[in-house]
Amino acid sequence: MIFKRIFTVTVLILLFSYPLYANTNKEEEAIKSADSWLSLVDAEKYTDSWDNTSQYFKSAITENQWQKSLNSVRKPLGIVISRKLIIKQYTTSLPGAPDGEYVVLQYETSFKNKASSIETVTPSLEKDGVWRVSGYFIK
Repeated sequence: MIFKRIFTVTVLILLFSYPLYANTNKEEEAIKSADSWLSLVDAEKYTDSWDNTSQYFKSAITENQWQKSLNSVRKPLGIVISRKLIIKQYTTSLPGAPDGEYVVLQYETSFKNKASSIETVTPSLEKDGVWRVSGYFIK
């Protein structure tokens, strides 16, 4: 009888914790994608960074607009001195974006010419199962 109760409790714990584990795994995959993408931006490979964004991102901004934006906003900040992930949040809904799977990531970043800033990178899960950046902001 005790074994049956222990087994039942164990099964319930596993069932209720699975969604948390699944989202954690998705967050980790999204972080890998964002970090790889940020390395392209840091290296001023702006065309490559645009090529590696989501379809949603590409529908919102052309490659030329993206390059101009990074040249005017990101490039003047200089090289990255440090970057630390401070927030990660899985969600299926974002304001102004279609429903889907997203992970909102915020990094505390120090640049050569700006000691303190917050970079927000939002990867989304594409139909092909690959996480790609769908949003990028520096504050």
